[in-house]
Amino acid sequence: MASRLRSLSVMVAVLGILGAVFILLYRTPPGPESGMPTGEFGGVSLTLEFATTAASRNKGLGGRPSIPDDYGMLFIFPKDDKYGFWMKDVSVPLDIFWLDDKGQVVTIAEDVSPASYPHVFYPTKPARYVLETAAGFARVHAIATGTPLHLQHWLDVSE
Repeated sequence: MASRLRSLSVMVAVLGILGAVFILLYRTPPGPESGMPTGEFGGVSLTLEFATTAASRNKGLGGRPSIPDDYGMLFIFPKDDKYGFWMKDVSVPLDIFWLDDKGQVVTIAEDVSPASYPHVFYPTKPARYVLETAAGFARVHAIATGTPLHLQHWLDVSE
């Protein structure tokens, strides 16, 4: 009986610790304090998620029910090219920004609707990076061709 009670006490303690860790992990706000990279874009701080592999770039923001206003996914490519983007499996409208190798906007597609799939959007000039944000970001923050993305808190982006 004492052995069972001891085992039960250990299980309860372990579950309590796991619960506390879960709460801490999911209550930590995005940004430098959570270890997420951030960038400054048009005077606004964005929490960034990197898409650096073919698989992560192909999935992109697909399958997400919403995109926070202060969040962006940065697609990182190995060389400059006219990378096409579509809205496959994306359920919310997006702004899409193509950036050159210096991180400056070369093309913007604003308020791209999920209903536009299978249409593919291309930049007018070759780009090295593509940033996706919630729709309306470009308009609200006056993002235009030439606006730079400054990385403020950069982590290892290898996946």
